[in-house]
Amino acid sequence: MTRSGALGLVRGNRAFGALALARIVSLTGDSLSLVALMLYTANTAGEALAVALLLLVGDFAPALLSPLAGAVSDRFDLRRVMIAAELVQGGLICAIALTLPPLPILLVLVGLRAAAGQVFLPASRAAVPALVPDADLPAANSVLGFGSNGGEALGPLIAAALVGVLGIPGVLLVDAASFLVSALLLLAVPGLRPGAAEHEPLLRSARIGLRFIWSRGPVRVIALGFCAVVACNGVDDVALVFLATDTFDAGDAAVALLLAAVGIGLVAGYALLTALGTRVSMVVLLLAGFAVSSVGNLLTGLAWAVAAAFTVQTVRGIGIAAMDVATNTLLPRLVPASMLGRVFGNLYGAIGVAAALSYVGGSVLLDVTSAPVTLVLAGGLGTLATIATAVGLSRALRPAPPE
Repeated sequence: MTRSGALGLVRGNRAFGALALARIVSLTGDSLSLVALMLYTANTAGEALAVALLLLVGDFAPALLSPLAGAVSDRFDLRRVMIAAELVQGGLICAIALTLPPLPILLVLVGLRAAAGQVFLPASRAAVPALVPDADLPAANSVLGFGSNGGEALGPLIAAALVGVLGIPGVLLVDAASFLVSALLLLAVPGLRPGAAEHEPLLRSARIGLRFIWSRGPVRVIALGFCAVVACNGVDDVALVFLATDTFDAGDAAVALLLAAVGIGLVAGYALLTALGTRVSMVVLLLAGFAVSSVGNLLTGLAWAVAAAFTVQTVRGIGIAAMDVATNTLLPRLVPASMLGRVFGNLYGAIGVAAALSYVGGSVLLDVTSAPVTLVLAGGLGTLATIATAVGLSRALRPAPPE
């Protein structure tokens, strides 16, 4: 089946439908537990630093393991890797729910859960081109993005409704159950055997994966460009809070509105890209996504009211969706199947590091300047990174001259 619509793709491809539903269920559960764990940490530790440590352990630390996580995906059967990762995550969340441990132990358990999630991510990304024809990749990645971001957006609302009824342990157990449901859904995915890396030592396989990204021009440019754009623009979540409160002198409702704008744009963007399918060049889509994401922050810094900033950030969300779909469609076309897990693992690990650096650098910039200045600088630097990526990609994709 090729060039099918999104609904036809899900209905006609049982294995892909199971993978997509498993990701949606798992990520929705993740957003539930994140809210519950933040509430628990804030109530027991009573310090913002403790909450920051929780987020750091959950996001930044596992990114450092990404070369090994990707190597696992290229060495073992992808279905088994995904199911094992989901079961490990479910077991760790269940342990947290039943013990509600003190902060040091909690951080260890959260770090282990995040590491298992880091293994799941490249395996699930590498599985898509193995299950879906090349012509359907844009639609497939749009479906995954639409469902995953929709689940992540609904998760905090569901958590807010459940925490008063079930309490924090109950919400965590719901998340643990979501991992079990995801693992059961993944049983419908056929076995996806590993490629050439199955007999290599894991560390050597990880090193080969790092060298591969650097040695392949188009892959290197896409990875560096994506990380550069994220490093420039990742501060937006923090800056938007201060833009609403300090610059616009608005309340908590305005903060929530601005933070929700990108999520609304993401869902709209994935829906639009699902309809477009293969009718747009993925290289053009990637660069357009980089540009819209960056210029969106620049224009937000120049916005004169909450409504204007909300509109620009919503459009910016569409650009971020374009970045995601284009990257996840281009890489399987540029990378051998035997290397795909390592490439995805390294890329998303590097993006996590870039986002963390953006939080730190952007927070310093916010302290010495203001939210509008920070957003203008972030968007301007991201635009320059986009231009550099466009130049580098045009050169990397240019056919070699005949000898």
